[in-house]
Formats: sequence, structure tokens, C-alpha cells
Amino acid sequence: MTNNTLIFGDSYSTFENFIPDGYAVFYYEKGRPETDVTKVTQTWWHQVVKEANLNLILNNSWSGSTIGYTGYNNADCSQTSSFIYRLKQLKKHGFFQKNRIDTVFVFGGTNDNWSNAPLGEIKYEKWENKDLYFVLPAICYFLKNLKDTLPNADIYCLINTELKPEVSEGMKKACEKYGVKAVAFDQIDKKCGHPTIKGMLDIKDAVLDALKK
Repeated sequence: MTNNTLIFGDSYSTFENFIPDGYAVFYYEKGRPETDVTKVTQTWWHQVVKEANLNLILNNSWSGSTIGYTGYNNADCSQTSSFIYRLKQLKKHGFFQKNRIDTVFVFGGTNDNWSNAPLGEIKYEKWENKDLYFVLPAICYFLKNLKDTLPNADIYCLINTELKPEVSEGMKKACEKYGVKAVAFDQIDKKCGHPTIKGMLDIKDAVLDALKK
């Protein structure tokens, strides 16, 4: 049976013309000084999809996006780029009624970390809207909603290197709580904070290992 796959991501998972229109892009074919990745075939997700024989339905990735509602410079992302809002939009527009999804990759938390959004404290239930402006409750809320939306899907939460311990540990705890598979990377080769060609291979290898378990 076809393994239908969905990605929720940030810059690490973008590529020009492979994400929804209007979403911010980091990786381009013409390249940029900050990275050597210039082909979609060099991205971690393109390699995973090909090598694991997955059917990518949607790459919902937005460069610079946070899981929670607080973005860079304290911007309010509750109605724009946040992972939570994008999930709500997919639900609102009937995406999950129209598409059977078997596997989900969530690769976020990096911008929540870099933007110095307030961490808050882990909260597993009874969230109020104000809670979602804090990193840790927002991560819990997103993963819980994703799991509730796709109870039968295999959900993998990819956890970047070089995050604040509170963020990486919070993500692992949320994964354990909601039955999401945490994939915490040991190493990712980077330039200007973003995966190089080698870094994309680091991610791909770890994700393929997780899929085999």
C-alpha cells in the first residue's frame, strides 16, 4: 500500500517550488551564500521519500517559522506561519478528509529556540490561547492536535542539534506523552545554522534509521 506522507517544517525542509505558494523559502536552485544545497535532490526529505519509497502528499514547510505563536522580534504568528496555525488551516480546508496520511515528519522548534520566544512550562492539556505564545506548551499542543487528527499515522518529531536543553528535552517529553516517535540528531553539518549537503545526509541517515525501527 502507498505510504502517504506529510511534512511540517521550517527552513530546513523548504525548497523553491516544493512548498505551498506564499510560504517563505530558504533553499533555492540558484543557491545562496549561506549554503551549498542547490538541488531539491540534496534535501533530507527528498532523499528520505525516494529511499523509503514514500508518497509525499504535501511539504508544509515555511522558512523562519515557529511551532508556537511567538516569532522573531516578538511577532505574533498565530494567524500566519506558526505550525499550529498551518495545522488548523489544513483541518479547516478538509485536507485530512481528502488525503489519507500514513507518515508525518515534524521538523521544528529551531526558530522557537533562535527567536528567544518565552519558554514557559510543559503543559499537556487544558491549554488557553495565551499558552500557545510559549514554546513548551505550544509544542505539546501541536503534537497532541496532530496525534488527535491522525491517530493511526506514524508521527516522527525530528529534534535539531544545538537547541536549548529545555527545548530539546521538552520535545522529547511531549513525544513520549503523546506516542510520537522522537528522532534526536547526534550531528548535523551546518553552515550559518543550516544543513549543508553533508548535513542533509546526516539528517536523512538518522531518519531512515528511525523508519526501520
